[in-house]
Amino acid sequence: MFTLQRIETHAQEIKKSRFLAVCGPVSSEQAARAFISEQSDLTASHNCWAFRIGQTYRFNDDGEPSGTAGKPILQAIDGQALDHIAVVVIRWFGGTLLGSGGLIRAYGGTAAICLRAADKVEVIETIKATVDCEFSDLALIKARLAGLGVTISTETFTDTGASLALQIPKGAAQTAAAMILDLSRGRAILTLDD
Repeated sequence: MFTLQRIETHAQEIKKSRFLAVCGPVSSEQAARAFISEQSDLTASHNCWAFRIGQTYRFNDDGEPSGTAGKPILQAIDGQALDHIAVVVIRWFGGTLLGSGGLIRAYGGTAAICLRAADKVEVIETIKATVDCEFSDLALIKARLAGLGVTISTETFTDTGASLALQIPKGAAQTAAAMILDLSRGRAILTLDD
C-alpha cells in the first residue's frame, strides 16, 4: 500500500462545470474529516469526498445523485492501492447537466488524475515498542535500530540509561528483538505494545 507525500491538486472543466480535486495524506479519521473541512469551498455547488484509512472508509455525494460522486472518488483511491488518503472533489456547476454516467466519470476521473500525479510513499505497518537500556548500550542500539528502519518516537533518560519509544516495521520485530538482546548481552528490555 502507498500513501501520498503531500497535498496535490488537479482542476479541469467538463461541459462548463469546473472540477477541482484536492488529495492528501491523513493519519486518522479525525484528520481526514479536518482535511475535508479545510479543503471544501462553501461557494461551490458541491464538495464531494472520500477517504480510506486501512479498513475504515467513508464517502459523501454532497447533494449529487446517490453513488455518482463519493463512491467513484473512493474507487479512484482503491484503484491505485492507496491508503491513509482523503480526496475532495469540488464542483462549480456550469449550467449543463452531466447525467449519472457523466458525473461518475467526472468525479472519479478528476480524482484519479489528481492521485496519479501525486508523489507516493510506501505505507509500512509498524508495531509500537519500548526498549529500556543502559547508557553503555544506547549508542550502538540506536545505530543498529536505524538500519532496520525503526523510528525512535521519544527518548527519555533515566539514572542508568534511557527508555526509547519505537515504531518497528512489522516484518522486523523479531530481528529487532534478537538484535537488542545480543547487543546488550541481555541487559536491555524490549516491550512490544499491544
